[in-house]
Amino acid sequence: MDHFSHANIARLRSATTRSISAENPTGTKGQGAQARPGDDPWCTEAASELGRCWKVRPCLRNLEPGQTVVLADIEGPGIVQHIWCTVLAKAHRSIAWEVTYDDADEPSIRVPVGDFFANGIDGRSLVNSQPIAVNPMGGMNSYWPMPFRTRFRLTIRNDGHETIPEFFYQLSYSLEEVGDDAAYLHTSWARTLTTRNTPEHVILDRVHGRGHYAGTYLVWNQLSTGWWGEGEVKFFLDGDADDAPTICGTGTEDYFGGAWGFVMDYERNQRPTTFSTPYLGYPQALFDTTDQDAPRIPSHGLYRWHIPDPIRFERDCRVTVQALGWWPNGKYQPLTDDIASTAFYYLQRPTPVRPLPPVESRYSR
Repeated sequence: MDHFSHANIARLRSATTRSISAENPTGTKGQGAQARPGDDPWCTEAASELGRCWKVRPCLRNLEPGQTVVLADIEGPGIVQHIWCTVLAKAHRSIAWEVTYDDADEPSIRVPVGDFFANGIDGRSLVNSQPIAVNPMGGMNSYWPMPFRTRFRLTIRNDGHETIPEFFYQLSYSLEEVGDDAAYLHTSWARTLTTRNTPEHVILDRVHGRGHYAGTYLVWNQLSTGWWGEGEVKFFLDGDADDAPTICGTGTEDYFGGAWGFVMDYERNQRPTTFSTPYLGYPQALFDTTDQDAPRIPSHGLYRWHIPDPIRFERDCRVTVQALGWWPNGKYQPLTDDIASTAFYYLQRPTPVRPLPPVESRYSR
């Protein structure tokens, strides 16, 4: 089930391809583009002169505060292969994105929609990576393989205080047998205001079971001045004590594949240089600006996908990052910063993740 291998495109398989969108909400064969103008509130008057089969219901319309919509409810076995969606940028943290597998009672994925697509700052970051691609303007794509055995259910919920006028989406999947070694994608979202006494953010609180860690997306909002990324990323595996990780990096920018603060020329310009590659990226670095819609504090968006180097565990896994800078005397300075993270990991069985906090606790401004 190596969905990232180009070699697989030439192989014939016993599988059936289906796709869900507002034009075919169930993905049923031969049932796309069947709505007529006026059939329901999702239909657009723009198609009134053309009629059925002419872009009558292209999106969700008027998602009210507190409203939940089922984007996909699929009977398995199968694998979700691609998800595309777009929404106004200001809703990136107020929409809850939740996935429930098989007969589980609680979701295994709970994350703000923007953070799932490595866009937790303002929904405007361009990402050119293998599992996540975000293109102008806010076209968000996921290629994370999401196997399921009996059922896959994806919902969105408007946790904000304003009506969302439009939400466009399309989900493509394959109905096929799923091997015994296929695991379930999970995500865990967390936000911390670190302190000088506790300058540590927990990216993934200890999860139990057999699986592997697959990726990190981080939004780091600086409340402190100067360099912010001296802290180490640590992985505590299979019973490690809280002060004795098995895997310990050498710095935050090192973990995300950069070096020396992402700065290319200290003498001329100490601003960091952004980048986006298949597995590692620092696609967004925002600083003070006159743009009224941009953050007023320095904000950094970074990702690392452990696709070629998954971190495997048999019993449990915990992941943390330190918030460290420098004192003028050359000593490490514990930082008070605002850090939000999304951990991507696969587990052998669907496991509930903690609910998202209220929407007021998701935003940094």
